[in-house]
Amino acid sequence: GDMIYLACPYSHPNKDVREYRFRHANRAAAKLMREGHIVYSPLSHTHPIAVDGDLPLDWAYWQSVDEFYIRLCEKVIVLMLTGWKSSKGVQAEIEIARALDKPVEFMEAEG
Repeated sequence: GDMIYLACPYSHPNKDVREYRFRHANRAAAKLMREGHIVYSPLSHTHPIAVDGDLPLDWAYWQSVDEFYIRLCEKVIVLMLTGWKSSKGVQAEIEIARALDKPVEFMEAEG
């Protein structure tokens, strides 16, 4: 199957909002995986590592990592959680994908 990069807003001053976004990213990734896709969900992968490893949570820190993974993927799917339009990270991920000629699709968030 094709490999999908699942973009989703994350950064927020409220820890509960970050946790909510993390859980929704996991659910969306699982849905895509059930459909037979290979999914890289940066939120699912990096949130636990950042929290347990005391790494920065901001886009500036993760940008080069995320760009590396976008290069490996066939397309980027944006999970349209509240805040995605104003998310610096998500907007940058869309720009990176377009600069690399990768298709960008949009996915409704459940609930």
